[in-house]
Amino acid sequence: MALSARIRTRDNWAVPHAVVTVTDMTGAQVLRAEADAEGAVRDTTRLEPGPYTVIVTAVGYAPAASTAIVTAGGRAEVGPVVLARQGGTELPPPGPWTIDPAHSSVAAIAQHLGISSVRGRFTDFTGRIEIVQDGEEVAKSRVEAVISAASIDTGNAMRDGHLKSPDFLDVERFPTLSYRSSGITPVGSDRWTVHGELSLHGVVRPVDLDLSYLGTGSDPWGGVRAAFRATTVLHREDFAMNYNQVVAAGIAAIGTTLRVELDIQAVQGTELPAV
Repeated sequence: MALSARIRTRDNWAVPHAVVTVTDMTGAQVLRAEADAEGAVRDTTRLEPGPYTVIVTAVGYAPAASTAIVTAGGRAEVGPVVLARQGGTELPPPGPWTIDPAHSSVAAIAQHLGISSVRGRFTDFTGRIEIVQDGEEVAKSRVEAVISAASIDTGNAMRDGHLKSPDFLDVERFPTLSYRSSGITPVGSDRWTVHGELSLHGVVRPVDLDLSYLGTGSDPWGGVRAAFRATTVLHREDFAMNYNQVVAAGIAAIGTTLRVELDIQAVQGTELPAV
């Protein structure tokens, strides 16, 4: 095998049928291969040892280029190549965007018994994003979201009932969680820190989100969609959720740290399509 590579999106999905072109240092093409359905390239063409330029292209994605060294044995391991969606730099077009719950996910992961993780998600939520791209005013872009606390779903009815009780979310007293941003700070061409406040269990705390903008594209219903991924870490005691059960010396049944993962699709405009 002379050349091997894996083509992935920023959130680690395979990019099938991406095209890999290899040129030598004079710019002459020496190899052209297509990724399979899993985004993998395995080409047996033997190349002379030395440096080469590897260019990866795929429909709907911005091209990526890197340098590969072919060893004396005629092998080159390009490794994972990450492609960004076209339009996946800066931010989406300015204006209002509406979060589509049917194609978005709000998940939280907690440690269980100190050895594994339990994943839960909220199934009922709404949100709105306002993109501002007027010179230096981009930091005034905003996001607001409201989540129904009773929509927590971990795949186990007994556990869900406990999470809805006063030990945790106390959904009777605090039926919603809400997040409202106060500003954003760029940390890369497609990565941002969103500053804001989270209202959870009757407590309001500042919470920053690590946000990646994954790109923009058309949907089958005549609309335009933008995709984002955001993560943060919360501590239960910050929101007065102090319940715990120690099952062994120093080991709690449920961890006090929550890892939050948001996968968001937003539709351009203030209305969701009727689908």
